[in-house]
Amino acid sequence: MTVPSDSAPEDFVSVVLVDDSSVLRGILRRILEADPEIKVVASVQNGELAISAAESKKPDIMILDVEMPVMDGLTALPGVLKASPATKVIMCSGLTERGASVTLKAMQLGAVECIVKPGSALDKGPGSAFEKNLIALIKSLKGARPHRAKSAATSPLMRRTEAPKDPAADAPAFTLRDDTRAYRGKPRILAIGSSTGGPHALFTVLKELKGLDIPIVITQHMPETFTKTLTEHIHMQTGTPSHEAEDLMLVEKGHIYIARGGKHMLFELHGEELRIRLGNGPPENFCKPAVDPMLRSLVEIYGQKILCAILTGMGADGMLGARMLVEKGGRVIAQDKETSVVWGMPGAVATNGLCSAVLPLAEIGPWLRRAVM
Repeated sequence: MTVPSDSAPEDFVSVVLVDDSSVLRGILRRILEADPEIKVVASVQNGELAISAAESKKPDIMILDVEMPVMDGLTALPGVLKASPATKVIMCSGLTERGASVTLKAMQLGAVECIVKPGSALDKGPGSAFEKNLIALIKSLKGARPHRAKSAATSPLMRRTEAPKDPAADAPAFTLRDDTRAYRGKPRILAIGSSTGGPHALFTVLKELKGLDIPIVITQHMPETFTKTLTEHIHMQTGTPSHEAEDLMLVEKGHIYIARGGKHMLFELHGEELRIRLGNGPPENFCKPAVDPMLRSLVEIYGQKILCAILTGMGADGMLGARMLVEKGGRVIAQDKETSVVWGMPGAVATNGLCSAVLPLAEIGPWLRRAVM
């Protein structure tokens, strides 16, 4: 176990690395400490030591391996969050179905994001996409509000009472769109975009939407294998028929469709039938699948008769597609900053004046249900 004697200053992002592989810990340390704004304050090899490091270091971020001897990541997670409630935990997993399933469970328990362990030297070398994405993720989570599993069952008022809002963390000013000018009839489809913190947000929203008689299509930034597992978890949690997107799959009312990792989810009309097309174009906003291609594709088909929600996530994916939808007369809502893990994607649509409403997570599902019904 390596623990420097001094913790990182407040203007650094402090990180604890937890993995039984000293090689991977070394790779992650090299990547992170190449950025002068990030400091690794502890590097340990199992879950028991992770809890101790969380208690002593109170890090901003912990990167926690899923499978380890002595104590695995899923078992350690509650102890880490109890020892340091403000720490944002990123689960680190191999690209396997078991790893994906455990990671999704961890995200329901309070982890905010997942990363897939880098494979080849090309994946993890200087300037690699893995390096750029990891550093961007770490910085985006500095000062972010970690969600906890209990928040889905509490009211917005209760959450604000338990964790008073810091006035210094107020979101940038935004102006709501004049909703009287938007299409207020029944939408043909509901489109949702999400990223960092998205699985927890999706479970919360979708539980409120059971029985809707329109399709729900979702682009969540996740790698392949993970989107398949996410689909299974959504089906189990909501009881709504849920499908990972397949090429030429028929889109049916009352079903949920999740973009497949590594492919953009696009749509085509075949006569009167809406079908999915898997797009293999380049990443957009550094993401594949991305929200913007999904929205563009739908706007070409349904114009204003689309309802869109942008949930927690890093970056600005979905903003351009939402703008196109609003220009046609459609409606867009976003998750507010207080309940978002990262107010990047929802903040982009809000501060660009595209939203009919900006709401706490617990209020989004009911608002969408009313808008559809």
